[in-house]
Amino acid sequence: MGIRDYGKRLNADTQEIDSQRLCQRFKDSGFTALEDLQLRTRTKIAGEVKRMRTKPRSGIPAVEVVISDGTGEAVVIFSGRRNIPGIDLGRCIMIDGVPHRDADRTIVLNPAYTLLA
Repeated sequence: MGIRDYGKRLNADTQEIDSQRLCQRFKDSGFTALEDLQLRTRTKIAGEVKRMRTKPRSGIPAVEVVISDGTGEAVVIFSGRRNIPGIDLGRCIMIDGVPHRDADRTIVLNPAYTLLA
């Protein structure tokens, strides 16, 4: 890293730095980038867990996990669960499911998942 790159990092905001870090981490992984998702098509995406919360949906407990790969975000909803062992903030996860749009969010309901190192 040269002086010019160091100066850019000093002036960049933390969100931009985090986005660049995630893009570098997932660019050669072979997963579909979140900005290139095909809706209503089974796909594999990967990202880092940014936010988690337990939110009932129609009276049924559900865990909402927001993942990001630096190009975008997706909300992964696990219905009927109050927690999922192993999924924590900052953990990388691979999701295999069918994404769809709800208002302005990309959502994947009850996908298969794999925890990544």
